[in-house]
Amino acid sequence: MNLGRVWVIAVNVFREVIRDRILYLLGVFAIALVSIAALLPEVAAGTELKILLDVGLAAIGLTGLVIAIFVGTGLVNKEIEKRTVYVLIAKPVSKAEFILGKHLGLSAVLAVLVTAMTLIFVAVVSFYRAPFPLASILIAALFQFLELSLMVAVAILFGVFTSSLLAIALTVGIYLMGHFSRDLVSLGNLSQNPVMERITQGLYLLLPDLARLNLKNQAVYGLAALPPASELWANAAYGVLYTALLLAIATVIFSRRQF
Repeated sequence: MNLGRVWVIAVNVFREVIRDRILYLLGVFAIALVSIAALLPEVAAGTELKILLDVGLAAIGLTGLVIAIFVGTGLVNKEIEKRTVYVLIAKPVSKAEFILGKHLGLSAVLAVLVTAMTLIFVAVVSFYRAPFPLASILIAALFQFLELSLMVAVAILFGVFTSSLLAIALTVGIYLMGHFSRDLVSLGNLSQNPVMERITQGLYLLLPDLARLNLKNQAVYGLAALPPASELWANAAYGVLYTALLLAIATVIFSRRQF
């Protein structure tokens, strides 16, 4: 694999997405957050800080998720539909370099957006002049980026072999099921049916356990609730490895497509 070619593809994706006025979302995010912060004292006296923390982190995750899904599913699919993939195939670029470059480019955009939104979020919260778990919020934001990067890989995987609309629907489904995969295991155990237990356990192993990367509640309700450092490292490694596996599968499927 030539990292230089991967870098060129990633930079092109980054520039294309930025040109699509994605950064205007930062202005919308800032205006919405300031508006909510101004209204909260009127409707939630005494609890406005925690509500603002909860809403702010949720807004960061939701904004990033929309970009990851709607842009990610079209990264490869649009190349196929517009037939520009033929030009890429004619060049000395491997399928793995193409998929990895697309993923890194959009992930870089999300990294910039998450960082900027987190800084805006911290600045708005700081106006309350009340203590808040800054370190916990930063860690939660980092894990939100890891989750979004994983979802980009999911979106690319489905975009390789399905239409854009179906890829979006499937990616949303994986996101929802990934957050409730642990509940599936609990449901299987409650059924006391061996077949159902094996099915739910199999789904849990197959689906991404996105709860590992969701530290929003811990960030809102205190630093003491965060998992220990060893568990955080293990969860981060899980997210990176699962992302790599999805990209490997996408590469295999893409390489077997007939254009």
